[in-house]
Amino acid sequence: MQKFIAEDSFWELFPDAAIGIIVAHDMKGASDVDPSDAESIRRLLSEANEQANQYLTSNVISENKMVKVWREAYSKFKTKKGARCSIENLLKRVLKGNPVGSITPSVDIYNAISLKYALPVGGEDIDTVEGDFRLGVTDGGDAFLPIGEDEEDPTLAGELCYRDDAGAICRCWNWRDGQRSALSDDSKNAILVIECVDPERIGVLNEALDEFAELMGRYLGATIVSRTIVTRDNPEFAIVE
Repeated sequence: MQKFIAEDSFWELFPDAAIGIIVAHDMKGASDVDPSDAESIRRLLSEANEQANQYLTSNVISENKMVKVWREAYSKFKTKKGARCSIENLLKRVLKGNPVGSITPSVDIYNAISLKYALPVGGEDIDTVEGDFRLGVTDGGDAFLPIGEDEEDPTLAGELCYRDDAGAICRCWNWRDGQRSALSDDSKNAILVIECVDPERIGVLNEALDEFAELMGRYLGATIVSRTIVTRDNPEFAIVE
């Protein structure tokens, strides 16, 4: 059995957090997505870039409510210099008039959900994950090759990250994905994650999860194997029985 596990070290920092999880199987590869569906996905992403403006009430990125809550969260664990929550990075692009562009259908869908709901969203290729998929504070030294880089950049002691038996999957919680597990044009099976640290937005998290699952099925033909929310009272679940 392969599990997703949010470890005690995570809940000690964020007792009221909630992690939305979707497990999707048999996704279409990028080349198999119908051209009209691919265009619809690009349009969704474009619309989400516009929708994100509702969260940008200040021209100073750090003064916006959806960024403030994550700046505070990131102050509670060790981070690499300059690391920021993924939603801050997306909103910053919108603020600067540099909208988030198309990458590959699965990634475009999760970026669209992230922008629309102002929640960090990510996805990993399940077939590359070795052992359990864990979220917790690490002792450091976990192997990690960032997307787009040629040199390893291992985790720091006291850093919060997603990891498995082979090393880190995503560093500084949701800051940066590694090459090993990143979704690609050919990924078939995925674990999709939405994070919420504000208990007042649990309803938004549920709404985002539902739309995310629906879009993955509609456009990528994915079978949604499970949809759950991990909390302190429900800290783990089976990804693969």
